Amino acid sequence: MTTSSALNQYRLLGRSGLRVSPLSLGTMTFGSDWGWGADDAEAQRIFDAYVERGGNFIDTAVNYTNGSAEKILGRMIKAKRDRIVLATKFTMSREAGNPNAGGNHRYNLVRSVETSLRQLDTDRIDLLYLHAWDFTTSPDEVMRALDDLVRDGKILYLGICNTPAWRIAQMQTLADLRGWSPFVALQIEYSLVERTVEHELIPMAQAMGLGVLPWSPLGGGILTGKYSRADLSDENEADVAATRKGIIASTGHLNERALAIAEVVSSIANESGASSSQIALAWTLRNAAVASTIIGARTVAQAEDNFAALEIVLTDEQLQRLDQASAIGPIFPARFISRPMAQQLITGGTAVKGRE
Repeated sequence: MTTSSALNQYRLLGRSGLRVSPLSLGTMTFGSDWGWGADDAEAQRIFDAYVERGGNFIDTAVNYTNGSAEKILGRMIKAKRDRIVLATKFTMSREAGNPNAGGNHRYNLVRSVETSLRQLDTDRIDLLYLHAWDFTTSPDEVMRALDDLVRDGKILYLGICNTPAWRIAQMQTLADLRGWSPFVALQIEYSLVERTVEHELIPMAQAMGLGVLPWSPLGGGILTGKYSRADLSDENEADVAATRKGIIASTGHLNERALAIAEVVSSIANESGASSSQIALAWTLRNAAVASTIIGARTVAQAEDNFAALEIVLTDEQLQRLDQASAIGPIFPARFISRPMAQQLITGGTAVKGRE
């Protein structure tokens, strides 16, 4: 499977005409406010290494490192603003104890966008994501409020993250019917240790014109080989801790199955003369629905290692081993409809070829 070999081999983002790099530079690691990120100088080196290779797609959020990520990024992009596709997110609370400082409602959306514009020191946000569904705000309030900000010129394109497929489909249909701005991007967790999004979210994105952007494509570092069975502990059930390991453990991914998948990744990396990170990233990029995979590095060395994933070519045999190690079981109704009896009833025993 051949992938784009450079950051300047751009792809279209979903149904839009926007051109973006096949790897997006995530900035949750920009700033040391959370105790494990890159300082300003190292963040600058990472940014420069990405842009010098033709990278143009930067991902951040209003709350990353308590706002420091956006402030650092704002200073970096100042001289090259029109060469950068700048994506940020709203939803997460910016003030403890204030019920309206978080959520998807219009009040928080407008306040959050204004905060991001100040922190980024820019006049527009190229791509704004709804960061996570809050299960309280009505879809029409969200889509109308987002469309108003697009019409005002504060936002150019819309995306959504971490939301059920049926809800996204509802909102996308609502936008189409009312002539409001649609979503063009879907950011979801997707990696060899998190493939359940293949059931509904990724097919929905393909059908409704959303380019997929995987976050945590390295499984929080598990697929790099940095963790072993010695790291398995009761911390898996703990609240989010102040360490990277604590955060990964709290997601539930630090388990025997994930470590077994990581071993297969490591084996393929060794025989390919590549790093485990490069193999894991290359695997996400082979999915036709993926527009750009988000990478997050704390050092320029990590970033440069990730960039090289674009040169990896996985063989059919290697893909089969990765797929077998990470395979997920079918869910209803696909599990039922795919059975011979159901297919016999649906087709009447005739051969029907589906769309490619």
